[in-house]
Amino acid sequence: MTIRVVRLGAPRASGEGTRLGTVRRPPRGVRKEDFGARDYFDVWLPELAPSAEVVSWALSEAWTDARWRRYVQRYQKEMREPQARHLIELLAALSHQASFSVGCYCEDPARCHRSLLRELLAGAGASIGEVT
Repeated sequence: MTIRVVRLGAPRASGEGTRLGTVRRPPRGVRKEDFGARDYFDVWLPELAPSAEVVSWALSEAWTDARWRRYVQRYQKEMREPQARHLIELLAALSHQASFSVGCYCEDPARCHRSLLRELLAGAGASIGEVT
């Protein structure tokens, strides 16, 4: 049993299980009932996405190493809030009993909150698979 960290919209891996969308907004132009069938997500979990304020800031300029470090700090601060921390602990515990995935739309996982979420889940004791 593991958590896979995936790019939403990418084809599902065999045995991936339920896909959780840890994004602030659902996919544009896709009907809600088609989210799962089109490999976006089965359950929307925006509580583990960066806040609208952080997303807006992140998209306002091109990434630099300094901006990425600031983004990491801001996202990690948000994930220390009780609601997010409890969800991370819950997913970490569930990862030992079920296979599922969490993800975001970003093309580059190295500059995406999903890589940071992976670290937070691992730190909470989750069984983690590969990042795709």
